[in-house]
Amino acid sequence: MKIKKGDTVEVISGDDKGLRGTVHRVIPGRRVLRRRAQKGTRSPGSDHSRDRVVVSGINLVKKHQRPTGDVRTQVGIIEREAPIHMSNVALVCPHCQQRTRVGYQVLENGEKIRVCKRCAQTVD
Repeated sequence: MKIKKGDTVEVISGDDKGLRGTVHRVIPGRRVLRRRAQKGTRSPGSDHSRDRVVVSGINLVKKHQRPTGDVRTQVGIIEREAPIHMSNVALVCPHCQQRTRVGYQVLENGEKIRVCKRCAQTVD
């Protein structure tokens, strides 16, 4: 994946356009149903329409939480970050501090690293 946990990203579309935050969690697309693969139409893989990220301070939603049993839960109106689609965010390069696309470079030892397309510096 081009965006990983801990990366700084900028929102490029939606209500929070222009805001930056750190990725808390990456939610990859779920596996495609095995039944579809058995029919021979397509091999099992990821459904990229479900690739999402949770970014700190971005896409805040209010959840109305009521008390449940004896468990200590936060009660009332809770504001939390909701997942946002990966296509609506862009990685911010730690060197040039601009949003950028990500390329890959394979080193001599076979290691694959992410590279900023603007300044050609490594992102990892």
